[in-house]
Amino acid sequence: MSTQFVPPEWAFEFHGHRCPFMPIGYRMGLLAMLELSVEREADHGFFVFPELGEGHPQTCMIDGMQIATGATYGKVLIAKTFYGKLAATFYHPQKGAVRYALLPDFVDAMGKFEFFNYRKKGIEPSQIPGEVVNQVIQWVYEQSDETMFKVEPQPGFTFAPVKGSFNKTKCSVCGEYVFDRYLRMKDGKPVCIPCSGYEKTIKVER
Repeated sequence: MSTQFVPPEWAFEFHGHRCPFMPIGYRMGLLAMLELSVEREADHGFFVFPELGEGHPQTCMIDGMQIATGATYGKVLIAKTFYGKLAATFYHPQKGAVRYALLPDFVDAMGKFEFFNYRKKGIEPSQIPGEVVNQVIQWVYEQSDETMFKVEPQPGFTFAPVKGSFNKTKCSVCGEYVFDRYLRMKDGKPVCIPCSGYEKTIKVER
């Protein structure tokens, strides 16, 4: 094993299954923190911008990035760009930004493992035989950082996060609180987005 960046077992439990992509994201996040000389984020000062999108299994990398860096979705520190690429930019306002991308040769070599034959048939990772899963994970651990990642400093990268606010108002229709930046006005009264009818909301079948 050539890497020191092996995720703790609880990381797999949090993620929900064993696969090679969560550990790759974990390693990417820790390497970026070392590159920028930052600690794991306890509050709201370190941001991650994965370039992954939807509809491809490599998005598991994002859980690894969150676990490693503390830049979590819940703290509004992570946002996908939906470029559909196997890369992410890591940004700290005082330390700058760096972009990590998986090298095509590494991706091609990993794709030859039996694990991906199962995945291409629609079989979920938790249903793939353990020895098949562990084989590709162990191989990932054995690869050097240089064979896995392209690293690019991003000297011109800037990002201005939305300023936090505790201000909220009750919706005049449903009576629930809504934070003020999301308020809409209907018949001169404050309403939430679902009650406003102005914008589409997520449809949930009941």
